[in-house]
Amino acid sequence: MYKENYPSKLLEEAVDAISSLPGVGRRSALRLALHLLRQPQENVHHFTSSIDRLRDEAMYCSECMMISDGQKCAICSDHSRDRYTICVVENVRDVMSIENTGQYHGVYHVLGGIISPINGVAPSDLTISRLVDRVRSLVAESDGKPVEVIFALSGDVEGETTAFYIYRQVSGEGVKVSSLARGLGFGDDLEYADELTLGRSILNRQEFRP
Repeated sequence: MYKENYPSKLLEEAVDAISSLPGVGRRSALRLALHLLRQPQENVHHFTSSIDRLRDEAMYCSECMMISDGQKCAICSDHSRDRYTICVVENVRDVMSIENTGQYHGVYHVLGGIISPINGVAPSDLTISRLVDRVRSLVAESDGKPVEVIFALSGDVEGETTAFYIYRQVSGEGVKVSSLARGLGFGDDLEYADELTLGRSILNRQEFRP
């Protein structure tokens, strides 16, 4: 393990804090801490206050569980979006990736992960029950208008398991269940898919077949 004799306890504490971030080792944390120390105080204060506000004030949308500045996110509040079409994703990054394509005009539901017994993630740890309730409410008020649930999850075993689990609960009269066309590689994350491929996968989505 990398060790260093720090000339300052304050510097060591800053390195400890920065290195707690995922993917940041202690060497990188030290470089970042020294960089911050060289910046004007107002720049560093703006940086730290932004982090404080993110943690203290950011909320999760009451409908889709997307990060939001208020009770409802900007997408769910946009009346031009098709709220009868719900794209189910694993995390917030996936929403951002799909939005960047400009090809999708429905709404979303963020699960907060995927079912993974090996990692101790059960259905109850995700927002699946919220999704099921949401779909049932839409069907009840749709007056015959079809409700579509689109799975935009990874194509690996865990992603497919999650999709099948949700499918069993939401499929039925008045609900169309589809998934992205397989333009993405097996197990690929949406975050790393190029916008053209991802956009085509949305437009050419297929009926979900468990």
